[in-house]
Amino acid sequence: MSKRRKQGPSAPKPREMFSVRPFAGMVDEPEWIALRELVPAASAPLQLAPDVVEHFGDVPVILATVLPMAMPALRKPDGRVFLGLQRHVQSGDFSRDLAVALASALETGPGESVAIPAVPGIGPRLQDMLVNDALDVTMQAGFDFWLDEGATDDPEVAASLERANASLYPTTRLAAAKACYWTRVPDKAHVRWVLPEDDDTALDALARLSATGDLLLGAGTRFAGMFRACGLLVPVWDVPGEASAAEWEAPVADLAKRYADALAVGTPLSSAERRTRQGLIGRQVTLR
Repeated sequence: MSKRRKQGPSAPKPREMFSVRPFAGMVDEPEWIALRELVPAASAPLQLAPDVVEHFGDVPVILATVLPMAMPALRKPDGRVFLGLQRHVQSGDFSRDLAVALASALETGPGESVAIPAVPGIGPRLQDMLVNDALDVTMQAGFDFWLDEGATDDPEVAASLERANASLYPTTRLAAAKACYWTRVPDKAHVRWVLPEDDDTALDALARLSATGDLLLGAGTRFAGMFRACGLLVPVWDVPGEASAAEWEAPVADLAKRYADALAVGTPLSSAERRTRQGLIGRQVTLR
């Protein structure tokens, strides 16, 4: 009879690490999701937690929606770390993936390539490595912000950057509501809003608004449906493409007020609202 070789514990499988809400507990959870799912080019400074600073030093860290070739992280020659949000997910817990990328970058020498483990394993999550504060988001006109000075002197880099910038859809962060963004695609425009509440709470409020016809942003707009990203709901409205982003600030502010009022209603949903809620559920898709 053959003997089995004794093996140590294996790394957790992706499904064993799955987190429905990877950014839960963060002050700006909806904004993290918006930058991950909705925004083509933006950045925000991050502050390392005190124990991380004690270990690695007070290294400047910049969150980027996307890095060249969707790399997880960069360590610049001046020592700065760029952490990429829009990347290939390696496990079911995106917070853990980001934490591994950040730690790997902090352990990498300035200007050197960052090596990321194939499987993140068990360890700190992003929430453990950062000061939990609101994001100071800067919308970027293109992807030039992560380039070193003089990098575009390389013809290949310049051509790649030109192609990437040409592919961007105009996107504006609206001031009327947190984590709400307007974007224009070739033939129309959308307003997308990451709601901070849990599914049931958000759905109840949206159902109340929809049942009374108060879910629209005005004439010529349409509630297109919603999707779930990183555990939160993201309603989407189709809006006329010829209007500028600024023209939707007031309608979004009015909708945000109606939504807040609907959240505050303490009575159970009416039969009409329950039917509307079921219709909304049927129009959901999930992004992981």
